[in-house]
Amino acid sequence: MDCDSRAEWGQAWVVAGTHPHKEPTAIANLVRQGFEAYCPMVRKRWRHARRVREVLRPLFPGYVFIAVDPAQHRWRPILSTIGIRTLVRFGDRLGVLPPRFVESLRSYESDGAVSICYPPSSYAAGDKVRLCDGPFEGVIATVVAVEEHARLQILMHLLNRGVRVRVQAKSVAPADASMAWVG
Repeated sequence: MDCDSRAEWGQAWVVAGTHPHKEPTAIANLVRQGFEAYCPMVRKRWRHARRVREVLRPLFPGYVFIAVDPAQHRWRPILSTIGIRTLVRFGDRLGVLPPRFVESLRSYESDGAVSICYPPSSYAAGDKVRLCDGPFEGVIATVVAVEEHARLQILMHLLNRGVRVRVQAKSVAPADASMAWVG
């Protein structure tokens, strides 16, 4: 959607690319100039030197969202803001987000972070599964562990030895012995 088609709606959200790891700097400078800026954050586990901490990181690293009124063309100062690298544009037209995109992101936010919920895996340790894609499509494997972010650790038998592999839960299906071969 471009600026011209959104002009009658007033405020719109545009996307700005930031310099690496400069999202907070960009937001502070944009707010100082009178813009509303938003950088959705997520909680991530950070491991270093045998320590594990939860930290906030941008959901879209290198990008922030900025509320502008495209009809006023007051967005050009954004290009010279410290921390901002570029605006997402199509020629001279700003790339404008769908109307409710930012509001929907904010609705999933709690304690300063967007919570990303993965559906619970329907698999458990010991289940037999069949790989559905990739070079091992059709191979029957055993689920060893169910991990976070909808990942499974599976055990395949290849070349007379067991091989542990991590796969996305969506890339396997319950094993149906009549359809697949054992590798």
